Amino acid sequence: MRRTAPAVPTYRSDVYADAALREPHPHYRRLRELGPVVWLPRQRVLALPRYAECKAVLRDDGTFESGHGVALNPVTNRLSRGTTLNSDGAEHDRRRKLVAHRLLPRALRSITDTVDQMAADVVERALARRDVDGVDDLASALPHAVVPDLVGWPRDQRDHLLRWGAATFDILGPLNARAVRAVPASLHMLRFTRKVLRDDDVIEGSMADELIAAIGQGTLSRAECAQLMVDYIAPSLDTTISAISSALHLFATHPEQWQLLRDDPALIPQAINEVVRYESPLRAFGRRARCSSEVGGVEIPAGARVLVMYASANRDDREWDSPDVFDIRRDAGRQLGFGNGAHACAGQGLARLETTAMLRALLDRVERIETTGPPEWALNNIIRRHARLPLRLVAA
Repeated sequence: MRRTAPAVPTYRSDVYADAALREPHPHYRRLRELGPVVWLPRQRVLALPRYAECKAVLRDDGTFESGHGVALNPVTNRLSRGTTLNSDGAEHDRRRKLVAHRLLPRALRSITDTVDQMAADVVERALARRDVDGVDDLASALPHAVVPDLVGWPRDQRDHLLRWGAATFDILGPLNARAVRAVPASLHMLRFTRKVLRDDDVIEGSMADELIAAIGQGTLSRAECAQLMVDYIAPSLDTTISAISSALHLFATHPEQWQLLRDDPALIPQAINEVVRYESPLRAFGRRARCSSEVGGVEIPAGARVLVMYASANRDDREWDSPDVFDIRRDAGRQLGFGNGAHACAGQGLARLETTAMLRALLDRVERIETTGPPEWALNNIIRRHARLPLRLVAA
């Protein structure tokens, strides 16, 4: 890690402070104005706030590696060894193939009808109440019903999953007070996962069941199996909850966009991309330069850590026309909200499936989505999502 500031612009505000996590976009704007590479002295990292540089680094995993960890602290980078996130090349491909085939579109087609019915049930229950919390009653309800079954998590042991999952993201930021507080919950999740595997207490035919079979065949260690389960269940919950709750909030505050979607439901895929562009589920992850290279005309020395700022890149006016305008007619398919390149989110197909199901169920039954109070943002070093979202659903 560098001990002195490099010859690039410096941004001294803490982008991981509570206020910055609640309102990050003014910080991102100032960072982009400073240049393609900006030194963050608090985190001692070279930040990449613009779209072109972020995408270039994500697509060059040979130079900018994840195998030394993507967190901004050495403790978590050591703890995350053995995960798909913390690996490169053939090792990354081997781990990813063990589970990613279950998350491909052709594999997910078999559960589409089930997810659609679950979404319809969630919306019907919410409509019966009319005034709801968009997070607990809508955004969390569907992923919490779908993801643990897919992974194979025991059905009677799910009360702490959302808290544990959020903690596994929190510790991937800098080693600030928030990350330190999250360590016990993250370790508890890993310990419990090991117990589930040791007891073979998983759902038959699930991802975990297949991983246990791989242990028996000698192609996977038990330690790797536990890491892989955590590696997939936490992101599959939090990124989807973020996308659905952001969609609810954006359509409530942009009623003309909701009407556009009601008039033309074929816009759902574009709408999801625009939601993820506008409020990216992932704030940023780190990478380590394997060798000396150049990014945005700036020399990046070997061993330096760079911060790929997905959320900032998705509002870069060098890439997007009127980036601070939410418009579902925009072609936002190139957004970086789910990453890009070899480490693109393997669960994004599942997130899209669930978000599509939720939007379809709402379009069928809801004329208007209205806010009934100010939203509350969850304070997490990595995930951008609501903690509370007071809404009223007006039936069609």
